[in-house]
Amino acid sequence: MFLMDDIVRDGDPVLRQEAKKVKFPLSADDKKLAHNLMEYLEVSQNPELCEKYKLRAGVGLAAPQVGVSKMMASVLVPNDENEKGKPLFKDVIINPVIVSNSVQRGALTEGEGCLSVDRDVPGYVPRSARITLKYQDVDGNEHKIRLKNYPAIVCQHEIDHLHGILFYDHINKDNPFKRDDDEVFIY
Repeated sequence: MFLMDDIVRDGDPVLRQEAKKVKFPLSADDKKLAHNLMEYLEVSQNPELCEKYKLRAGVGLAAPQVGVSKMMASVLVPNDENEKGKPLFKDVIINPVIVSNSVQRGALTEGEGCLSVDRDVPGYVPRSARITLKYQDVDGNEHKIRLKNYPAIVCQHEIDHLHGILFYDHINKDNPFKRDDDEVFIY
């Protein structure tokens, strides 16, 4: 299981590299990596376990964030806290590609954070409000799904990691809280 000490921090060159495409069938190491990426999210979203292992809660974790420059990330967007059941989105996305995105933009009103960035970076991170995502799962099955709002934002954040981009690269440096009229703020 990954712990906070396993998370690569801002400044490490691996976070700015273009990750390499993953080959199928997955090697034993890649299967273990996929498992551990998702396990971190599951454990970090359980309040008792999160405290026990001193984790920061996360909804996404990309392979470069644990020092592996491969096109793989886990995403676990839980359902609303009042609703029990299936997460809004849960999968290990391998070799993901955004094949289309909406013109309409969205951002989180509280801004974004990152397990690899220990400091608070205030500002809006404008992203597409809706995306169509193509990826492979751990078994090599291809998926093409449409995501909107928070799950779309989380997937874009993780895919950025695979291309050496960090969330704060998107923040307007001159006016971090600048709002365009067409931007929709999701949360």
